[in-house]
Amino acid sequence: MLDAARIAHSGTYRTETESVEPTIVDAGGVRVGHVAGTYALNGGGPPAGREWSVEVAAVPDVTGMLAAAARARAAGAQVVVASLHCCLEYDNDPTEAQVAAVRALLASPDVDLVLGHHAHVVQPYEQVAGEWAAYGLGNSIAEHATRGYPTEDSVMARFTFTRGAEGRFTVTRAEAVPLQIVVGGDDVTVRPADEANFDRVADVLARRGATAAGLDIVQG
Repeated sequence: MLDAARIAHSGTYRTETESVEPTIVDAGGVRVGHVAGTYALNGGGPPAGREWSVEVAAVPDVTGMLAAAARARAAGAQVVVASLHCCLEYDNDPTEAQVAAVRALLASPDVDLVLGHHAHVVQPYEQVAGEWAAYGLGNSIAEHATRGYPTEDSVMARFTFTRGAEGRFTVTRAEAVPLQIVVGGDDVTVRPADEANFDRVADVLARRGATAAGLDIVQG
């Protein structure tokens, strides 16, 4: 389905050979690699004998993702983005294991940016040694059954990479666009955040020093 829609993907594979083939896309003439891993599969795991079919990371151990990032870099990726699906649902603050995993990814010379998922609520941005992580982007389009948590909060991550004099790409602008999910009678839409939603999301995004490090939180 993703292939038919011409959407590049990583982290799940149809064959063992495919599991070690880097995902690299062209973005305005820049080769961007994408690696992905998940901490679990809702209580299960890949089928026996097909452990390669999903990149399951025993967070904070992200060895497999680091190996995938190295393969992407060796294959010519100029920027590598890592997507990490973990750890605790409905908590705006990342767990200690989540933070450790993100820092291990960013410590690698092969990873330039980390984007997090799974909590279903927005989590902070953080700059670590000059590189950026967005711990959790909230829901995107979801009619989420759980209530009592800010599961209708969302954020769009926007990072601008610039090539330096030495040829390496680094983030020169980090932006966050707070959004809100509106569940209607027969539809679900994503809209720019209203004032209350914007303030709530902005407060979460800044909890780990992101705004002091240069994060711009902007209206959609």
